Amino acid sequence: MNIQHNNQTIEFHVEYAKRQKIHVQIDPNGLVTVKAPNGMPEKDICQAVALQADWILQNKAKQDKAREAPKPKEYREGSEGDFLHLGRRCRLDELIPTEGRTEEQLRADLKKFYFASCKKVVNERIGAYAKQLKVEPKSIEIIESTTKWGSCDSKKRLNFNYLLAMAPVQAIDYVIVHELCHLHHMNHDRSFWRKLGSVMPDYKEREAYLNRYGNFMVM
Repeated sequence: MNIQHNNQTIEFHVEYAKRQKIHVQIDPNGLVTVKAPNGMPEKDICQAVALQADWILQNKAKQDKAREAPKPKEYREGSEGDFLHLGRRCRLDELIPTEGRTEEQLRADLKKFYFASCKKVVNERIGAYAKQLKVEPKSIEIIESTTKWGSCDSKKRLNFNYLLAMAPVQAIDYVIVHELCHLHHMNHDRSFWRKLGSVMPDYKEREAYLNRYGNFMVM
């Protein structure tokens, strides 16, 4: 369903349930969901959404701005907090030595730092989740990828994108558990998501973080 407000279209999904009041929510990806009482007429639902249209558009605008392409990083000695590590903004010299290094050298050194950091975090945290899920990957590799945070193949080999070192540990854990669950279910069917949810009930929020801020996690 959708309504028009100030020359903008607001699309929303309606979920009916046994409830007394209508509730409008926006998830981290900008999806608008209206939870309505069973049998509520569409006209009344649209009116309720219209009453909150300004709030909806303001929040969606904030989310769109957060997803804008980040400004190019400055690889130089004394660069301010443009560099992410485990969800925290850092100066470049907090992560690697910068004195006397060229931009090309700084880029290469930072990339090595992220590879090493990602390997360390993944290796530290994957064991407990693998034990909980009763699986054992054949191998674990840290790779460079422009399309995926992680992957699992039919030979039980797991790969993790080195750029995950920029994300908070909670988001890294989500990717770890996601790929471990593929050792039970190779596709994304209902059984896969149930298995994932049994270990990490808030996985949607963690996944949403990567969807929302992943474009900032670049070299």
